[in-house]
Amino acid sequence: MRIPELISILERHAPLEAAASWDVSGLQVASLAEEAASVAVTLEPDPEILRAAAEAGADFIVSHHPLSMQPRFPNRKDAYLEVLSLLLTRGIALYSAHTSLDANTEGPAWFLASELDLLDVKVLDPAQACPDGARVFGFGFCGSLRREMRYAEFYGALRAILGRDVLQVCGAMPERVSRIACCPGSGASLVPIAAAKGADVFITGDVRYHSALEASELGLCVFDVGHFVLEEMMMSRFADLLAHALPVPVRFFPGRDPFFPGTAMPPRPAARR
Repeated sequence: MRIPELISILERHAPLEAAASWDVSGLQVASLAEEAASVAVTLEPDPEILRAAAEAGADFIVSHHPLSMQPRFPNRKDAYLEVLSLLLTRGIALYSAHTSLDANTEGPAWFLASELDLLDVKVLDPAQACPDGARVFGFGFCGSLRREMRYAEFYGALRAILGRDVLQVCGAMPERVSRIACCPGSGASLVPIAAAKGADVFITGDVRYHSALEASELGLCVFDVGHFVLEEMMMSRFADLLAHALPVPVRFFPGRDPFFPGTAMPPRPAARR
């Protein structure tokens, strides 16, 4: 498959115009090759994961997180140099679908809304309208459960979806849960928006002390499930989507949560066409 065509299909699902202004979504490392025969998808451009993808025959890698958020010289022996060396010596391209994927309100960033079977799902933090005016880009979502749940029942349902035995909770714990907000990755800055939109529970990652205090003051229950878990599951589903959209094999390469290095995510079949 020709690489420009592959990138064009990627960007239908992760449109660069939707990316945050501070982000560096897009092609990270180019390849001299004109075509790609096998695609790997992963959360992090980690040397070990990329090496496994290369050994499996991937010549185009899609990661969520960029290789680096700031331009820099490869002037020291570290993971950045290791990744560059691997990609350049093997002729492998690396592409980052970062906030460009997060902001697609019709993409896999909203997978938890489907898992929880939410109704009337809307974007939590609208960013901008599509050029054609057909939809709005933005970060996170908010919707209502089909059936109100007691807190303990909701906690158990979410824990089962995420494959975690224990979830970190802060803020005001409700007796019953009806309205849910979520922002995969690092969404603590959206705590006041989630509260303003009537959420009983806000699910995100990277919640710091003062955000937890703010949630308590606003009467909002926050589940800090970590930066890794929701984005790992999102990228797994993105691999499935690409497997149906691309005429070449697509395989998802799972990562490891740095806070739970010995814990694997719930297994999903490899995405294949």
